[in-house]
Amino acid sequence: MGKRKKSSRKPQGKKKNDPLPTVFTCLFCNHEKSVHVKIDKKLGVGDLECKVCAQRFQCGVNYLSAPVDVYSEWIDAADAVAKDSNTGGGSASAIPPYPSGPKQSAADRYEDDAEEGYEGEGIVPDDEED
Repeated sequence: MGKRKKSSRKPQGKKKNDPLPTVFTCLFCNHEKSVHVKIDKKLGVGDLECKVCAQRFQCGVNYLSAPVDVYSEWIDAADAVAKDSNTGGGSASAIPPYPSGPKQSAADRYEDDAEEGYEGEGIVPDDEED
């Protein structure tokens, strides 16, 4: 008995990836294909602008960034601002204020502890040799 003959198949090339979009829908005016994204990788800046309502956004990019990344960062920033304004507080109120007054160096802090000594329950003084 013989083997079955296989039909000859042509080798298939690699599947071409569709390019990622650079034009998107605006979050504020809801016009489709009105937001254009430009990336300057040398400067490390991504610019986004709506042609209808003139809304602008700018963020930092790296060599792997694509226009979709700039658009998604814009969405995240807009959501964060909306969430912050809904809670009624500003972003500055979420950050505790720095203590005002003169700074004390670490050496001064340790010297103060040495003068006061250790006292309290569970602390046993060292045996001193004369």
